[in-house]
Amino acid sequence: MRHLLFMLLLLGGLARSEALLINTGQRQSVSLNGAWATIVDPYETGYFNYRHEPYDQEKEPSTSAFFMNHHARDKSELVEYDFDKSPALNVPGDWNTQRESLFYYEGTVWFKRSFDDIRKDRKSRLFVYFGAVNYQAEVYLNGHKLGTHEGGFTPFNFEVTTLLRPRDNFLVLKVDNKRFAQAVPTVNTDWWNYGGITRDVALIEEPRTLIQDYQIQLKKNAAQTISGFVQLDGATDGEAVQIEIPELGLVQPLTTQKGYATFEISAKNIQHWSPEVPKLYQVFVQTRYQRLRDDIGFRTIATDGPNILLNGKSVYLRGISIHEENPLRGARAFSEADALQALTWAKELGCNYVRLAHYPHNEHMLRLADRLGLLVWEEIPVYWTVDFANVATLKNARQQLVEAISRDRNRAAIIVWSMANETPPSPARNAFLNSLMEQARELDSTRLLSAALQHHANGTDAMTQVLDDSIGAQLDIIGVNEYIGWYGGTPQDAAHSRWLVPFNKPLVVSEFGAGAVAGRHGSRDERWTEEYQEYLYQQTLLMLESMPNLRGVSPWILADFRSPKRLLPGVQDGWNRKGLISNSGVKKKAFFTLRGFYEKKELEYR
Repeated sequence: MRHLLFMLLLLGGLARSEALLINTGQRQSVSLNGAWATIVDPYETGYFNYRHEPYDQEKEPSTSAFFMNHHARDKSELVEYDFDKSPALNVPGDWNTQRESLFYYEGTVWFKRSFDDIRKDRKSRLFVYFGAVNYQAEVYLNGHKLGTHEGGFTPFNFEVTTLLRPRDNFLVLKVDNKRFAQAVPTVNTDWWNYGGITRDVALIEEPRTLIQDYQIQLKKNAAQTISGFVQLDGATDGEAVQIEIPELGLVQPLTTQKGYATFEISAKNIQHWSPEVPKLYQVFVQTRYQRLRDDIGFRTIATDGPNILLNGKSVYLRGISIHEENPLRGARAFSEADALQALTWAKELGCNYVRLAHYPHNEHMLRLADRLGLLVWEEIPVYWTVDFANVATLKNARQQLVEAISRDRNRAAIIVWSMANETPPSPARNAFLNSLMEQARELDSTRLLSAALQHHANGTDAMTQVLDDSIGAQLDIIGVNEYIGWYGGTPQDAAHSRWLVPFNKPLVVSEFGAGAVAGRHGSRDERWTEEYQEYLYQQTLLMLESMPNLRGVSPWILADFRSPKRLLPGVQDGWNRKGLISNSGVKKKAFFTLRGFYEKKELEYR
């Protein structure tokens, strides 16, 4: 039944979330963060009747459906649930670390929050916005289904205007984080499957005609031309829009057709954004109904043979991979403080770039990267072996890509949209990734496309590594994950390895690394010691110097993170230990090895 519903949803059989509102932090809003009443429902009793048919497909849903939030009208009525008497969980947050009994739980939890109509103008519109819910969310207001969203790391919203009551509106979510083969990501991942409403929730008040979306960036290959579009919702033809950048003295009037307008603006005195000078301009998008401010940087990004060109100058990506987890709490990261902690560590490491693995992170991360001057590789969770031949799976991946690009395309920090991580080549996989790349280029032609690929030994010559995945021909940057000295071979083998890469494009080693327990010391040949991890880094960094076209690296990983796959007692205990920083915040020896390498690279590329 679950797989049938999934297919119906992605093939158009059920309601979907609506067109995304961007820049929600600058809109008139009220937070719905805080304590939400919850019911743990492993058998999905509140969703299916005894014949396993969904209640929300009935013409008159039963009061037994949890989304009806029904209360007994008298003492004789049978009602077998009650949100008001149920325990609460904090939103945003994951349920795994808030309640010990849910630590390994994968299944359905119902969330309920009541609110009053907060509109200052009863003629305005109201939307409910979710930063992310993992994984499938069925959303109801006052017993009416708003729609469904699939994907644990991208935002979505629904308009609720016509369903509002003056007081005591109740919003109910069925949140289900069960893994299944057709999902994106699929059943097998090397990170914790945190369940819950994991990012901010807000009620957003909008005028009847609202600014829904816009893109304001430098035109591709044009360092002095700002271009893009503005999309209104609820507009008639001929609606006036204005784009203003006061610091540049720019005012650009537009007229929409069917709510949409494109533009190009000459900006000869523009100061380009870079890691050294992360300049952001206040940009205003205005109609007669609304004025939105955004802080936007302008920079160009391109490739020329093996070089990555930022504002026309060759750049080396001194990076680190990051999971969206606060290691000190061992929980899903969700706040601006969480994001600042991770990016501050990256800056201390000497990074000018971060790879956000393996899914879109919280919007806080991208906006802070803009302010701090960190280039970003953003990825969707097409990870390992998703169901590449499944039409619904591709549609889901494309939807997550749309939501990620829509939310983040105005962030100067993002230079790479990544399509996948370590996916095994096949005709079905190639068609899948090509479809994603086609969509990415249609949505945003100004960024570079990449994917983290895999390599193989050259026949019987184990010391020669070949990176010849045919999908590389379609990428702008070739990414490769390699673990010589950890998953096969010794650290010394890394330093003596040779690489054959048949693409005259920039190469980025998107992952390498080794596990170490902070404070465990021994010889450099003893696994799990800081010395082994340090030695592997030293040998791998020697290898990097001889790799053809190498223009960046993002080792695995900034900090230890939870993973149910990592089970070695006394060493892993449910943690992936490849972090350069431990889950208690201790910097391991390899942290300083990598920082020294980055100091040298920074001098080379000045």
